[in-house]
Amino acid sequence: MLSIFCIVFLVPKEIFKTKLSEIFNFLRNYQQYIFIILGVVIFHLVEVNIIDPITTDWVSVDFAYVLEGFEGNILLWFRYNWTPVFVYFFVFIYIAVYPFTLWFSPVYFLISGKKKSLKILSYGLLVIYAVSLPFYLFVPVTNVYKFYGFESALEFVIPSIDSFFYSTTTVNNCLPSLHIAMSILIAWCMYLTGNKKLSLFTFFSMVFVAFSVIYLSIHWITDVLFGILLSVAVIFLLNRYIEDV
Repeated sequence: MLSIFCIVFLVPKEIFKTKLSEIFNFLRNYQQYIFIILGVVIFHLVEVNIIDPITTDWVSVDFAYVLEGFEGNILLWFRYNWTPVFVYFFVFIYIAVYPFTLWFSPVYFLISGKKKSLKILSYGLLVIYAVSLPFYLFVPVTNVYKFYGFESALEFVIPSIDSFFYSTTTVNNCLPSLHIAMSILIAWCMYLTGNKKLSLFTFFSMVFVAFSVIYLSIHWITDVLFGILLSVAVIFLLNRYIEDV
């Protein structure tokens, strides 16, 4: 449904005139960026399912207690004031819209020949993940609802989804928030394409993702702030040192 919506209302009609030979040519010219993105995704799955359980046992400390120490119980207010309509909306943002932007954006950059956007996205993902990885491995932070022993909002809306969800992430890979960092990076890369409609779509997605991780009691405020600072710093560096293409 999201694909159809974007194709019908947000993607320029000229893109459908792109020949198959041009797409293959883009693939050859941009293959290094595609390999970077795929490489990070594959390594992340290895980290989640193999490496992280080992390092978590080795560290044996949950730094969520540290975050709670100076954040207090402010996030409990959201959990105790859930409204079904907002829960369903933000779960849709978290479980559908965010993953959609992750795969749709690089595909759009590739098909439309937006090399700079694809380049910044790939290098940005690599740097963001490289900076985040030591925290995920050696500074484990349990997400909010697990820390307080609440039922997941995702499970409330879509029963049994947790088993699938935690095959792609862990309960303690929270600091910094990749959802926040990647949403900002994608919004910026889309802005560089000059497509105002898709830029607005990714901007609002970025804003709603930030609200969703707090409202659904998934991330700590520190996770969100760290994700914002990390993404903004990476974007600044990449725009400073990556030439226009």
